Amino acid sequence: MNASAPRARRSRRTPVLAAGAVAALLVGLSACGSSDDSDSSASAASEGASAGAFPAKVATKFGEVTVDKQPRRIVALGWGDAETVLALGGQPVGASDWLPFGGEGVGPWAKGMYDKKPELIGTMEPEFEKIASLQPDLILDTKSSGDQTRYDTLKKIAPTVGVPKGGDQYKLSWEQQTTMIAAAMGVPEKGEELIAETEKKFEAAAKAHPEFKDKTITIGSRTSEGFGVYVGGTGRIDFVERLGFENNPKAEAQAGEGFSVSVSKENLDMLDADLTVMTPIGIPATDISGDPLYKAVPSVKAGNDIVFDDKDISQAFATDSVLSVSYALEKVVPLFAEKVAK
Repeated sequence: MNASAPRARRSRRTPVLAAGAVAALLVGLSACGSSDDSDSSASAASEGASAGAFPAKVATKFGEVTVDKQPRRIVALGWGDAETVLALGGQPVGASDWLPFGGEGVGPWAKGMYDKKPELIGTMEPEFEKIASLQPDLILDTKSSGDQTRYDTLKKIAPTVGVPKGGDQYKLSWEQQTTMIAAAMGVPEKGEELIAETEKKFEAAAKAHPEFKDKTITIGSRTSEGFGVYVGGTGRIDFVERLGFENNPKAEAQAGEGFSVSVSKENLDMLDADLTVMTPIGIPATDISGDPLYKAVPSVKAGNDIVFDDKDISQAFATDSVLSVSYALEKVVPLFAEKVAK
């Protein structure tokens, strides 16, 4: 489960802008020419990114995508895509705000990185007309549902880098996201540098806390619809496994194609582990910590649990971008260390 989980369980219907309508809109926009504002925005969008080697090719679930030249107007739709573009020196002209943060659509770890606020685009149901009006030369949707209709509609507007093979339902690591976006932007070396720097931070944290090694951990959440736990292949689990933890074996045994499994109130003992970490989504943290059935879970009863009540921390943990994981390491690791005996 993640912040989009309640929405993800709803209908996957995506409003499609017909090919003819997209084409007509793009023709109209081209006829308008590029204003001074458009030119300056495009220049700002590419500032800080090197010319790179083009054409660039990126492998995706939908086939290889070719980006012929340095993208100057990027629309970043996937979960964490906009933050990744910023980290690589780009300036998205449009972006989706998944959690939502409001404002510029990014977390505090990316505060001040935009020169100009992007046009905010819908998440599960993006406004295709609005995207087309931004005249993008590259669309990023790397951490997404992997829906074929969504992709087919986006690629009619501009070259679109969608999910990689096996990356459906937001199952994409921050490294793979960084690598794909860096390639599309023509700055693969910058992507490699960011990944290496971040991996060193994980290694340092794991070395500083050998007590995490092989301890079981439950990473879960509760929404208005109930409890759930995350399974392997998702950012949260990758995060804790890098620190040495082992994900809850009971949860893994029930894992399917989704990023989480639901847990009924009658089966809350499934949350039990050496460390149980819970995130409230759309509800007060006290709805978890004060629940009598939750308090009866053995690990909770023993005091070996954490319920995130700091929104910035829970959102950093959830975002799983190359920028947010560093923030999460700084804030979350000390909380884990307080609960795990040396």
